[in-house]
Amino acid sequence: MKKTGYTFPLLSDPDTETIRRYDLLHKGESPGGHDIARPAEFLVDRNSIVRWRNLTEDLRIRARPEQMLEAARSLR
Repeated sequence: MKKTGYTFPLLSDPDTETIRRYDLLHKGESPGGHDIARPAEFLVDRNSIVRWRNLTEDLRIRARPEQMLEAARSLR
């Protein structure tokens, strides 16, 4: 993280604890047939409450920046 200059937290979840907690497990969906996380974006407030989420079944589909900004603005 420090080497690349990232200033925000990233989650590493090798035991899939968080993936399972947020119901993001995609059983057997990796090219090798292993479990992977479903694509998802979350907006979490300072009290750790998920205020918005975008879940997809297709790893190529993500929320557009304007969707996330609109969602963040609507939370104010």
